[in-house]
Amino acid sequence: METKRGKVPNNAERSWEPERVQLMAQGLLLREQGYQCDHGVLYFRASRTRVDIQFTPELEQRTLELLAAAQRAQRATTMPAPLEDSPKCFGCSLAGICLPDETTLLRHEHPGAGGEPRRLFPARDDATPFYVQEQGAQVGKSKETLVVRARGEVLAKARLLDVSQLVLCGNISVTAQALHLLCERGIPLLHVSMGHWFYGVTGAVGPRNAYDRAAQFRAADDPDRRLEFARQVVATKIRNQRTMLRRNGTGVDKQVLDGLTRDAAAAEACPAVDRLLGIEGSAGARYFSGFASMIRAGSDTQDFDFEGRNRRPPRDPVNALLSFAYAMLSKELTTAILAQGLDPHWGLYHAPRHGRPALALDLMEEFRPLIADSAVLSAINTRMLERKDFVVGKSGCSMKPEARKALVRAYEARLDQLVTHPLFDYRCSWRSVIRLQVQLFARWLRGDVPSYQGMTTR
Repeated sequence: METKRGKVPNNAERSWEPERVQLMAQGLLLREQGYQCDHGVLYFRASRTRVDIQFTPELEQRTLELLAAAQRAQRATTMPAPLEDSPKCFGCSLAGICLPDETTLLRHEHPGAGGEPRRLFPARDDATPFYVQEQGAQVGKSKETLVVRARGEVLAKARLLDVSQLVLCGNISVTAQALHLLCERGIPLLHVSMGHWFYGVTGAVGPRNAYDRAAQFRAADDPDRRLEFARQVVATKIRNQRTMLRRNGTGVDKQVLDGLTRDAAAAEACPAVDRLLGIEGSAGARYFSGFASMIRAGSDTQDFDFEGRNRRPPRDPVNALLSFAYAMLSKELTTAILAQGLDPHWGLYHAPRHGRPALALDLMEEFRPLIADSAVLSAINTRMLERKDFVVGKSGCSMKPEARKALVRAYEARLDQLVTHPLFDYRCSWRSVIRLQVQLFARWLRGDVPSYQGMTTR
């Protein structure tokens, strides 16, 4: 007997096929163990009615056919085609992974009612990263809550329901009990330096998706696919840089904007990956030549003078902020790539190198101006930062804890902002967009969609 919460269906069989097949499958198991079983019962709680289901030869044959189909699906190495405009997608817990309308649209088929994709996942996540930056602190747990302690005092608490990842910045420890709980709930623990250099991630065993990784390695070994992907990455980044200057810059030279337009077109037509590096470098020089025009800090503008991009180490506060923001963005992409089951260290555009997450650097290029640069400009222009929050010396510029905390707030606020996706025309947070782009990249690797298309803003 199976109990159902609903009412008796208004059809000839007074039941649905999945319900009858489920009963038949249980009957087959009982027969396998030597029991005689010729019928089952469905009890519909809302109708307070029992419906007898006879185990006919036809139902047995249908059950065995579906069992064989399920076994074939389990052995398959490719995803099945997505449902088209199906009402079953609403409320499905796997809709955000399946992406039926997005995949169908990119295949140039009818994506759904009215020709517009449906956003079948939340616009933004309720859970957010939990950063711990107090040096010498320890993260423990109390029931379903993470507790941060230092010097015998409780500094902060965070419910597990509200935490998407735990980020430990520098010399911070975590108890074994808290670590076990995080692994059990599938919440990654990220280890970064005080400067946000990404060391690694601790977590439960991730997706066992060997076929996606095999497709990734095949694409990385295919010069044509590497060039196709690299063109898209560089052209998208340049267009987003131009959009940032056009929207936020004051008195930007028209030649700079026109030059970026030419650079994007040149990237799309570039015949070799190596030559893309030169185009990207030329576009970066144009972009950063106008970067200072986007800084508006009132009377304190001189505290954030910017004369060009420099690093390793950065020599001024703006470059220190940019390097820190890019490190945080790299961590974000690495986490999304690992969640998808791909290898973050094997890229298609950036050459693999020991200790460098090349694929994360590939996929973060289009987000550098839109997320990292935007967060830096927001922190400066809203005066979340002051010159006293930095230490400038002959060896470079470093950020004080106040500056790091302020930039983390600006960065997380940017990730939580809603944006309209240019391809699918629905709104979701930047954090959701990052996850979506990684999923679409995996679709392209497997051949489910014909091309990877970068994220641009209007």
